Amino acid sequence: MAKALSSSSLIPAGFVLTGAWPDGDRTTIHIQSTGSTSRCPGCGTASRRVHSRYNRHLFDLPIAGKSVVLKASVRRLRCEATACGRRIFAERFDPSVLTPWARRTGRLEGLVHHLGLALGGRPGASFAKRLMLPVSNDTLLRVVRRRGCPQAPPPTVIGIDDWAWRRNHRYGTIICDLERRRPICLLPDREAATAQAWLSEQPQIAIVARDRGGAYALAAARALPNAVQVADRWHLMENASHAFLDAVRKSMRQIRSAIGAMTITPALLSAAERLQYEGYLRREEVNAAVSALAREGIAIKEIVRRTGHSRGLVHRILRDQRGDVFRLRESSLESYLPWLDAEWSAGHRNGAELWRRLRTQGFRGSLRVVTEWATRRRRADQINADTLSRIPSARTISRLMTVSRDTLTKAETVTVAAVETGVPALIEAREIIAAFHLMISRKTEGDLCAWIERGRPSLVASFANGIDRDINAVRAAITSGWSNGQAEGQITKLKLVKRQMYGRGKLDLLQARLIGSTP
Repeated sequence: MAKALSSSSLIPAGFVLTGAWPDGDRTTIHIQSTGSTSRCPGCGTASRRVHSRYNRHLFDLPIAGKSVVLKASVRRLRCEATACGRRIFAERFDPSVLTPWARRTGRLEGLVHHLGLALGGRPGASFAKRLMLPVSNDTLLRVVRRRGCPQAPPPTVIGIDDWAWRRNHRYGTIICDLERRRPICLLPDREAATAQAWLSEQPQIAIVARDRGGAYALAAARALPNAVQVADRWHLMENASHAFLDAVRKSMRQIRSAIGAMTITPALLSAAERLQYEGYLRREEVNAAVSALAREGIAIKEIVRRTGHSRGLVHRILRDQRGDVFRLRESSLESYLPWLDAEWSAGHRNGAELWRRLRTQGFRGSLRVVTEWATRRRRADQINADTLSRIPSARTISRLMTVSRDTLTKAETVTVAAVETGVPALIEAREIIAAFHLMISRKTEGDLCAWIERGRPSLVASFANGIDRDINAVRAAITSGWSNGQAEGQITKLKLVKRQMYGRGKLDLLQARLIGSTP
């Protein structure tokens, strides 16, 4: 037979209920301690000599949709130890039930802590108000900060990666325990010295999974020389694809010559394309000036000082990575261009009419997009039909050369064929990058050295040389089952927590919320 619910089960352990009454939307409950003795906080001597009593007001979990205030009758006791300097002390209780000077019971404090972890300050305070919990947003954050992060066992396999306090300005570092699948530490920056200092305190770490950045590689090599470093496979694949895109950018002049688009007619350009073309002409002037200084043998540092441009920009110019004319996103008309060309050839040249007919086929763009295309086409017919072909961006050409031929339109197929005929070095670069992707996916580590030798004289030589410098970590990435993908997932969670606090959370609060809320 089930036991009846007693009123004493509704109050914290170690107390007895002496009375209760409602007070509007609040319930006040009188309680009294059941203990006969208490230990002095100064010397630890147990005492039962009562000096006096006082009332202590505490908030507790709500009951029946009403907030609860506990009015506890607490004793003051005399310390009987002669050597103790504390003569009178207040009665102490189990820390899990009630801590000294606390205004909330232990069980309410735990609920407030979990609300702060899950929702943060203002959202947590708003939700707590609905739960009839009297707590402010500042209190929620103070509780989260005070409790800090749970103690984690020493890790042996970690993932380390950077995350953005503010993109392109300031970065921090996240460290994850890959075996237990949880974050364990946040560092304030991504400097090698900071990471090295933390890693030096963890000599038991055997495997470090990281991205391709040199700072973490240097820190791990100095602090843990015997640990195995594993390059992240996703970053390897992404770096390979970016290397091919850089190869296309270096070859843009040859590509424009191959597809017959060396001459650009400004009258055929839209307003946005004209702005980009003018920017391209300004970039060409800067490129020519920097290249002339480099041909004279002037060091990069001196070029930076003379021109006032950044070191990264000078590097990109000398690597011929600024030859792209247009960097437009794919137009919403791309999939409808064959139909538009056919209609134009049939004599239907009214932009508004073409737009209305396109709407019936599912086109969701504006009238201006179609009329602007019609205007450009009409001008091209009047000036020179050979200059109609639009110069694709480097990113577009890179995509067209790497996707399946079955997905390309006729015009795209012709463009790719012209590029491959005019710039055969890009075919070799594409095959080298495809071989690297295949080596990573199939985990064929034995082909790595041969691949590096093949890639050194090609357009992706810089990527091949980078793989050679980091060959041990790349080889471990191919053969090992560990990867840094978990750290990327935790960074996504960290971004969510940071945005919940409007980007203003300090490192201790971010760490407490991220690590404390991870099961």
